[in-house]
Amino acid sequence: MVSNELNRRRFLRSAAAMGAVVLADNVLSSPLSVIHTSVATGQEAKRHFAPVKVARNRIIREVVGLRPYRSEGFVVETERLGHKLLIHNYGHGGAGVTLSWGTASLAMDLARDFIQTQTHPLSRALLTGPRSALRSRAPARRFAVLGCGVNGLSTARLLQRRFQDGPGAVTIYAKNLPPETTSNIAGAFWYPSSVFDPQKVTAKFSDQFRLACQISNKAFQTLVGTEYGVRWAEIYELIRNEATLNRELLGGAELYPQTETRRNVQQDFGFPYVRQYNTMMIEPHVYLSALLRDFYIAGGKIVVNEFRSREEIARLREPVIFNCTGLGARALFNDQELIPVRGQLEVLLPQPEVDYCYLAAGAYMFPRRDGIILGGTWDHEDWSLAPKAEQTSEILEAHAEIMRALK
Repeated sequence: MVSNELNRRRFLRSAAAMGAVVLADNVLSSPLSVIHTSVATGQEAKRHFAPVKVARNRIIREVVGLRPYRSEGFVVETERLGHKLLIHNYGHGGAGVTLSWGTASLAMDLARDFIQTQTHPLSRALLTGPRSALRSRAPARRFAVLGCGVNGLSTARLLQRRFQDGPGAVTIYAKNLPPETTSNIAGAFWYPSSVFDPQKVTAKFSDQFRLACQISNKAFQTLVGTEYGVRWAEIYELIRNEATLNRELLGGAELYPQTETRRNVQQDFGFPYVRQYNTMMIEPHVYLSALLRDFYIAGGKIVVNEFRSREEIARLREPVIFNCTGLGARALFNDQELIPVRGQLEVLLPQPEVDYCYLAAGAYMFPRRDGIILGGTWDHEDWSLAPKAEQTSEILEAHAEIMRALK
């Protein structure tokens, strides 16, 4: 394999020999295509893929997470809980990180509409807060968020931004905090996968889903950089049939810049079709730590607590409560449509030279600073959090096969 740095040097030497360099907008079109560095000399440079070193002795950790999946899609809706307003925001399947800002924004709209409804019997309490606030010029509102994973933190941060009620306005109640949340285990590339069954969703949900994708995608773009652990990445979807190649990318094609498809490119990954596009990678440990920091700086408060019933939740002092408990909503709110979809990850030693991601028939590889993420399991209604030896072997073999075909 020739490194990207050597290719860059050859490119610059070639350009210098010509005496001038003209960079067209599409000079970095598809990494699977040839990039012409000099039409006059015929010199060419190809995209080179550093191979992932798939080996059992390179595993640094194995992790298992349970995706909170509903065949009918996520839930963002209101419910009365005694004299309080409960706003649900859960059931994101395998796209909790991806959809976090989008569904949090939808939940904010529900809170805003409710607060502005003067005829509702709770309006006065929500608009004025406790009695002490009645004497102030700007009454305080109080919100509770259940859960401190990515959706709880995103919801809490949007509450702080949109309602700006000062320190103590938002309290997170959670059993676990980062880095001990399910969100910390996510592969976390920006793509809304495993969210719903297309045969079971309504037109209303489809519109809600697409809007959540658009909002969340824009929000993550503003966070690109080392501080939040968000970066753009090249994704290669390895495909065996034409029908899959023509399938629209979830959320809308406009969310994936520079999408290109290639046919008859077995020389690269051993698959007859490849769809390449750009999306964002999020490193959960960096990202969630940054959100938690921002929440504290804005005056947020966290109470470590595990709720076991709706009655316990109803006793909270805050009049507006956001349910971001993920899979916990199954027991707390008796949502039997919510099931776990178990995912096991093998994390290999980091390889800084690996600068691409791929998806192939359920298997996926993401390079991160904390390691090479290998995944590909989707076990419905499996609650086990223990790694399975047979799945370790299956994951390693699936990715080793892809690497053996890499040219």
